[in-house]
Amino acid sequence: MIPAFDELQLRLPRHIAVIMDGNGRWAKARHLPRFIGHQRGSEAVRRVVEAAADMGVEYLTLYAFSSENWRRPPAEVEDLMGLLRRYLRRDLAEMHANGVRLRVIGERSRLSGDIVSLIENAETQTAANCRLNVTLAISYGGQDEIVAAARAIAQAVAAGRLDPAAVDHQLFASRLDTAGLPDPDLVIRTSGEKRLSNFLLWQAAYAELVFVDTLWPDFDRADLEAAIREYQARDRRFGGRRE
Repeated sequence: MIPAFDELQLRLPRHIAVIMDGNGRWAKARHLPRFIGHQRGSEAVRRVVEAAADMGVEYLTLYAFSSENWRRPPAEVEDLMGLLRRYLRRDLAEMHANGVRLRVIGERSRLSGDIVSLIENAETQTAANCRLNVTLAISYGGQDEIVAAARAIAQAVAAGRLDPAAVDHQLFASRLDTAGLPDPDLVIRTSGEKRLSNFLLWQAAYAELVFVDTLWPDFDRADLEAAIREYQARDRRFGGRRE
């Protein structure tokens, strides 16, 4: 039996990561343009950030735009970038006032200059906040991240700046985009799909995975609480075994 949420408030996952999936299907089911689905998805982001902060979650990472999403039609990509601009401009003051720290991971070189400036401004303004740490994964791919970390370590070894014997899990993790963040305890994917889709491949090694049928634009606090209840009902052994 899954215990009630309020009975396990102290067993909240420290870090929740979300693969926000289903905007297009939400719009198609209502005979609406995909852009409307993405727009409603951005509203779900605000709901979930607010809910996570209220619950006391420390870290929330949202998969907003993958490295593979660049292959989508140019018009859809521009729509998504437009929503990102609006989010960074419109919601920054509210996030800052609510004690939310914003961080963005991913390949910024592929983003337009104005978006990079908005990201840097948001990160600077919210750097001292500590109520909730929100990380947006934009132009992000887990395999690319691992390859880049391996390349940086190899270059340091070749240049004589790093002893190969010093390379361990902790050092490797320090070369990832998520350096300084704890690994996710819980990864949620919406829309019924059951895969990680190149998201936090290293970091999610021992995360609990919860797949929900709700399409992202409909995801709300109740869905988040239900996913947390499922997480709390699991026995996390990290490869070990209890006596």
